[in-house]
Amino acid sequence: MYAPLFKLHTTMAVVITVVAIVIMLSLVVGLCYPRFKRIQKLTDALNDATRESISGVRLVRAYNAEAYQEEKFERVNDAVTRNNLFTSRTMGLLMPIMTLCMSGLSLAIYWIAAVLINDVSGTGMELIAGRALVIENMAAFSQYALQVVGAFMMLIMIFVILPRTLVSGKRISEVLDTVPSVLYPSVDEKTDKVGEVEFKNVSFDYSDGGERCIENISFKINRGETFAIIGATGSGKTTLIDLIPRFYDVSSGEVLIDGVNVKGYTKETLNSKVSLAPQKAALFKGDIKSNVTYGKSDVADDDPDIERALKIANADFVKDIKAEVAQGGTNFSGGQKQRLSIARAVYKNSEIMIFDDTFSALDYKTDMLVRKAIKDSLIGTTVIIVAQRISTIKNADQILVLDKGRAVGLGKHEQLLSTCPVYKEIALSQLSKEEL
Repeated sequence: MYAPLFKLHTTMAVVITVVAIVIMLSLVVGLCYPRFKRIQKLTDALNDATRESISGVRLVRAYNAEAYQEEKFERVNDAVTRNNLFTSRTMGLLMPIMTLCMSGLSLAIYWIAAVLINDVSGTGMELIAGRALVIENMAAFSQYALQVVGAFMMLIMIFVILPRTLVSGKRISEVLDTVPSVLYPSVDEKTDKVGEVEFKNVSFDYSDGGERCIENISFKINRGETFAIIGATGSGKTTLIDLIPRFYDVSSGEVLIDGVNVKGYTKETLNSKVSLAPQKAALFKGDIKSNVTYGKSDVADDDPDIERALKIANADFVKDIKAEVAQGGTNFSGGQKQRLSIARAVYKNSEIMIFDDTFSALDYKTDMLVRKAIKDSLIGTTVIIVAQRISTIKNADQILVLDKGRAVGLGKHEQLLSTCPVYKEIALSQLSKEEL
């Protein structure tokens, strides 16, 4: 009689405790999940503010803007602090409440057992046997109940980190699920040409249906030619050359290398055909050798191609190719980084070399020496130069003049002076009539 009654009451106590725990977990997770989402965004903003302050420390000091930067940081930091305090305090309630539930359940079981023991009737052995049965059930149910609630306590450790994990996992999934906009074939189209680049009615915009950055551009570069691109800031020069190694795909028209659409090459083949010295020189932590031979790990220290590349780039400041390069090349000047970037492109020795405003950080003498070395040493290599200086490109085989994404001139220096007002205006702003 007493055993079934004990089981009924104890089971109800366990069910009530479990339901209370589930409700508590739901409330805590429901309250914290939106906060954790906000914390991730605020952490990004905090990192941005910190990075800006560190990377622009000289500018901050020059403008006496320390207080301004501190205010920006404090504003974001306060928001992060408030959200973290709320989530920490809320999640911190879980363990005390769980302990309270476990202790309350144990107390409830003992109380039920005490009441039933007190209600046991009879005399002698019958009374002893009845009370013993209740005590046995109490011990067994205490163990079972504590195991059930203990399992929930283990589960709660997961729920402590679950909200933030869900937010972080969602952000990672968004990146992993992103479909690449540039797809490559598995087999190359065959060609017997080398070093030829052609644009056929090429147009491009960064967003579908947006304003065209490049509009109906057509030209052809033969093997071994030096092709120059010039134009005002924002005219689309870098965007145009980024279409050659397929950093983006054209919106309309075709970009051909060696007579084959760039979409017909595998990624490895296309990249092997093009060397690029970008507008902003990028150096990697390591040494000069690893930066010049970037992408190759089995190059000997006495490789003559390294010395040749450094010589063409006029990198006379290099005394030891094992000299350390700090992260981002911060231990080199702008001109030194540009020359190492040029040396890297030369070392790759591709059939097409692109120099995207690479000479802008060089003085006029070094600019002239590097261009002369490139012309004399890289015979048969197609060279594409993006530049702002007329002196850098005036001897090119062809010069393309861009204005607001459109080609307004194509030809040699002397021809463009008489036929292209935009080019003449740029030239006269830099050089005298006698120098032209």
